[in-house]
Amino acid sequence: MYTIERQQQILQFVRQNKVVKLKTLQKEFNVSMETIRRDIHQLVQGKKIEKFYGGVKYIEPVEGLIDSRFNQQLNEKIAIAKGCAALVEDGDCIFLDSGSTTYQITQFLLDKKNITIITNSLPIAFDLIGSNVEVMIIGGKIRHSEKSVTSNDFLFHFKHLNINKAFICTSGITLEKGISDFNIDEAITRKEIINISQSVYVATDASKFNKNVAIQVCPLDMVDMIITDDTLDPNSIKRFNEAGVQLKTVSTTIS
Repeated sequence: MYTIERQQQILQFVRQNKVVKLKTLQKEFNVSMETIRRDIHQLVQGKKIEKFYGGVKYIEPVEGLIDSRFNQQLNEKIAIAKGCAALVEDGDCIFLDSGSTTYQITQFLLDKKNITIITNSLPIAFDLIGSNVEVMIIGGKIRHSEKSVTSNDFLFHFKHLNINKAFICTSGITLEKGISDFNIDEAITRKEIINISQSVYVATDASKFNKNVAIQVCPLDMVDMIITDDTLDPNSIKRFNEAGVQLKTVSTTIS
């Protein structure tokens, strides 16, 4: 196993367990304590985890500006975007959520014929200006940090939209609570879109799994498929599959 791959798996393990002893990590990954300490040092340097005597604990992230997230885990986001774009057919009317992962989808849709993209993402809308894609943007309140538009039935009549496929982002996803978000306005907009869409796909990298943040958006039985990257740990894949969740993992290997 490559060092970066092991470190990613260590991070996933700590994220799931919140607080972990170094001896537990050594046993779990079957490497020397020296190797574990080197890996932990790298993760601490990256401010992913916090070290204390004899163990580590996970640092829960706070929501950041979307501009700062565009280049984070970019390989994973591009791989997920390709997987999402492969689900779009000529003639579809789709919704692209505001988020740094769904933002990457548009570049793989430009060769599709007669598609309509509905979005609440200003960067997505701006990028599609001048293209052959029909673009609709929902009306409502501008959320500056996400460069998005949040709305509800009072501000925008969602019932008039006929969406074949919605690609939704999330800040957290668990079997128990489904998908969740930090911001209530963003969550309300996603709820509205999910309720009117024929098919709902969640586009999220592996770091969002087994996290439950402030606002629940919807349970997983309202989601048709989750598209994520292949760094998701095997235990999580097994748990979600056994629960009947349709999970599609895409390769992050650069060919």
